[in-house]
Amino acid sequence: MKALFSIFLFLVFSTNALANTPGEIQVGEHLREATLQGILGKSKKISAYRGKPLIINVWASWCGPCRDEMASIEYLSQRYGGKKFNVIGISTDDDIHAAAALIKESKLTFENYIDSNLLLENMLGANTIPLTIFVDAHGRIVKKVRGARNWQDQESIQIIGEILKIKM
Repeated sequence: MKALFSIFLFLVFSTNALANTPGEIQVGEHLREATLQGILGKSKKISAYRGKPLIINVWASWCGPCRDEMASIEYLSQRYGGKKFNVIGISTDDDIHAAAALIKESKLTFENYIDSNLLLENMLGANTIPLTIFVDAHGRIVKKVRGARNWQDQESIQIIGEILKIKM
C-alpha cells in the first residue's frame, strides 16, 4: 500500500513532459537575475530572495485552477513564509489591474509581481498555469509542479520539506 501511495505522490507532484519555453531554466539550474515588477508593492531583483528557499507560484486572474489554489498558497505564506522559506507570486496577466483585483479579493499577503513582457513566464517554463516552482537557498530550481494543488494538507507540507530539504 505504501508503494502505491508513493507512486501516487510521484505522479501527482511530477513535472509533466511539455515543450520548453524560450530560455527556460531547467530543474537543477540556477535562476537568472531579473527584475520583478511589484503589483501592489515595490519592484525587486530576484536575487533579493537568495539565502532562503523560495516557492514561486505562477498564476493569472482568469485561471480558475490558479484561483482555487490561492488560499493554500496564502496558508503556506502565513504559516512558513519568511521563517522556513519565502513565497512569491508571479502573475502572467496582461492587465495589472485584473491581477491587483484578485490579490485584494483573495486577501493575499505574500508579495506578487507581474510579468507583462513574458520574460519570467519563459524563464520559469510557465507554458501551463498554475505552476509552482521550488528554489533552494542558492537560487537553484529543485522542482516544478504543474497544476493546482492543496498545499496546506499534511502530505503536501511533508513533501515541501523533502523538496526543499528543510524540517517542517
